[in-house]
Amino acid sequence: MWTKELLGTDVYHLVACFVVYSILGWFVESVYMSFCNRKLTNRGFAKGPFCPIYGFGAVCCYLILSPLKGQYLKVYIVGAVLATIFEYLVGIAMIKFLGELWWDYNEKPLNYRGIICLESTIAWGFYAIGIVHFLHMAVYRMIDLVDYHIGLRCLKVVLAVVLIDYIFSFMRVFHIDIREKCRSFVARF
Repeated sequence: MWTKELLGTDVYHLVACFVVYSILGWFVESVYMSFCNRKLTNRGFAKGPFCPIYGFGAVCCYLILSPLKGQYLKVYIVGAVLATIFEYLVGIAMIKFLGELWWDYNEKPLNYRGIICLESTIAWGFYAIGIVHFLHMAVYRMIDLVDYHIGLRCLKVVLAVVLIDYIFSFMRVFHIDIREKCRSFVARF
């Protein structure tokens, strides 16, 4: 499974890049928001340092835009537009399924419903250039520094920890009491 190719890249590297970008995205946004809020701010959904929206967005950005490598203006425009559409769709999904949006651009000029804004769209274009022309190859080389078998074990452990973290976080958001669920399960037997 891990060596199968998907969109020109093996699954192992796609998943490893997803994990690295998810952690890197969490770090960058948490530092930025901590600076803005003047206090430590965890921008992740769960407790751990992981924002899958950045992992998914960065991997998709590279896969979609890598054929445009070398065409900076095209990468910028297409990256900015696609990332803004992605941010909007994620925002709508969050409102629908979670009842809230985890960011608010209402105070930003040229925003739409507080979900997207021109400032972020401009930033997404620069991020797209950074990912396609610089960051992705560095991340890929970093992944290749680790022996494949060790890297695979690390990926499995990280993904298992993230899954557990997200399960508990979803339970918290949806007010599911695990102790009550366990008691009712045991009471049936």
